[in-house]
Amino acid sequence: MKKVRTVILVLIVSVSIASGQQDAVLSHYMFNTQTYNPGYSGMSGMIQATALTRQQWVGFKGAPSTTIFNINTPFNLFGLSSGAGLLVEADKYGFSNDINLNLSYSYLFPVGRGTLGAGFSAGMLNKTLKPEWFIPSGTSHTPPSGDPLIPENDQSYVALDISTGVYYEGLNYYAGISVTHVNQPKIKYSETATYVSREYHFTAGYYLQLPNPAFELIPSVYIVNDGATTQYVGTGMVRYNKKVWGGVSYRVSDALTGFAGVELYNGLKIGYGYDFPLSEIRKGTSGSHEFIVSYSFDLGLGKSDTKYKSIRFL
Repeated sequence: MKKVRTVILVLIVSVSIASGQQDAVLSHYMFNTQTYNPGYSGMSGMIQATALTRQQWVGFKGAPSTTIFNINTPFNLFGLSSGAGLLVEADKYGFSNDINLNLSYSYLFPVGRGTLGAGFSAGMLNKTLKPEWFIPSGTSHTPPSGDPLIPENDQSYVALDISTGVYYEGLNYYAGISVTHVNQPKIKYSETATYVSREYHFTAGYYLQLPNPAFELIPSVYIVNDGATTQYVGTGMVRYNKKVWGGVSYRVSDALTGFAGVELYNGLKIGYGYDFPLSEIRKGTSGSHEFIVSYSFDLGLGKSDTKYKSIRFL
C-alpha cells in the first residue's frame, strides 16, 4: 500500500511540474459557478458570498486540499447592467501550494425570456513548490539532482491569469460555457518552464416541478476539458420547499458523490458532499469531503427574500 501511495504522489508532482496543476475538482460545481465562469458575476441580482473547503483522498499523504472564497454582486456601470466578482483560491497538492486571486466583470443583458452574462476575469496566479524528497537507502533510485527538470529547492512564481465565459439563465433552465487560463500562464521553476493549460468548462441544468409543488427535481451536467482529457459529471438533485436538498453525482470513472444541504435561515445555507472513489485510489483513502457555506443578501444589506429559484444560490 505504501508503494502505491508513493507512486501516485510522484505522479501528482510530476504532472504538476510538467503541465501545471489544473482547476480543482469540485462536487458542488452547481453551487459554485463563480469560481470557473466569470459570466455568472451578478446574475443572482443579490450580493452572494460563498466559502468552500475540500479535502480530497483523506488519509493519502500529499493529496489535494482546496479552499475557495468568492463574492459577486450586480451593479450599474454607465447605465449598463453589470456584475463584479472576487475569487480567492488556495490549492495544495503534493509539494505544491498555489494561490489564485482574480477580479471579474460581466455585462448582463436580456435575451429572450432570460438573462445572458458575458464576462472575463484577470488576476494573479502564484505557484509555489516546496519539495521534500526521500530516497530509500540501498536502492537504485535516481536522486532529484540527477534530473534537471526536477527541482530540489523551494520555488515560487507569479503569473497573470485570464479567464472568460458566458452564462445564460432562463425561466426553468441555465447553461454556461467558459475558458479558464486563456493566456496559458507561463510558470518558470529554475531551468524548467511550464504552462498552465487552458480548461474548457460547460455546465447546464433544468428545474422540473414534481406533482407535489413543494418538490423539485433538478438534473445538471458538468463537462471539463483541458485539451488532453475530458471529465464528465452528471447530477440528480431533489429540493424540498427550496429549503432542503439532497442528491447524487457520478463523475465518470472517478467517483460517486452524495450531497445534502439546508437553509438555516433566510439567505444563509450550508452543504456537505462526500466522494466515494471508484478508481484504484480507493485502496489508499477513505474518500473525499467537501463543505460549502453561502450567504445571499440584497444591495440594501437586508436578508434575502428567497424569491430566487436557482440551485446556484446555495
